[in-house]
Amino acid sequence: MSSTALVKDYMTKNVISVDYDTPYEEVIRLMRGSGHDGFPVKANGEVVGMVTAFDLLIKSWTINVEDIMSTDIVVADQDMNINDAARVMFRMGLSRLPVINKECKLIGIITNTDVVRSNIERSTPKKVRYFQETFEQLYCIKTTLKRMKVPIRELRPTHNNIYADELQGRTYELKNGLAEPIIVINVVGRFILVNGHHRTMAALKLGYDQINSYVITLDEDIELGLEKTADKNGIHHFRDMKIIDDATSPNCQF
Repeated sequence: MSSTALVKDYMTKNVISVDYDTPYEEVIRLMRGSGHDGFPVKANGEVVGMVTAFDLLIKSWTINVEDIMSTDIVVADQDMNINDAARVMFRMGLSRLPVINKECKLIGIITNTDVVRSNIERSTPKKVRYFQETFEQLYCIKTTLKRMKVPIRELRPTHNNIYADELQGRTYELKNGLAEPIIVINVVGRFILVNGHHRTMAALKLGYDQINSYVITLDEDIELGLEKTADKNGIHHFRDMKIIDDATSPNCQF
């Protein structure tokens, strides 16, 4: 896991764009349907402008996008450090940057939300390394680490309770793409949830089938203390956990 986050690691690849000759009314329809308030404008695959809701409001009614789009635009290279992209956005008061490749073709878009998400996730590797080193020292074994999507139904929770206020916060993060990955231990195909119970429950309630995870895989079949404690407390599935409504969550990331 590199400590250098690049624009291409966090940009939205399936970016909605319009052509310079897209009708004015079609842009309005796209904004209503997508929930986005601005799109890159392309000509022959290259970015030639940006059209936003602000342009639609302050400029006179016209037929095509080319008559109202902003042509004084700033773009980001896909290999640009995301911190550099954030500085450009902050200094110029921009909420999004179209992303281009070496051929200057549009390949994505980076937004303020993506920048925030990159900084949230950056703290995770330190936590992951802590858990990885702890398990290696505790059980005198070697582990491997991989980032992947894990089916939620295959996860074994290890906590008794989660808190309603924390669950609400994690639900908001997931809906807005801000939630960091959870941490899971893989012991011979048993996926044991170590860190991220609120995030996982929120994902389950939102109907997600999978969740982004850092998976630490042990090279031996060992029954972990976490499993023994969960067995003792009768925690086998997420339905066995209690959601506490009348208390404020402790300041933790579990």
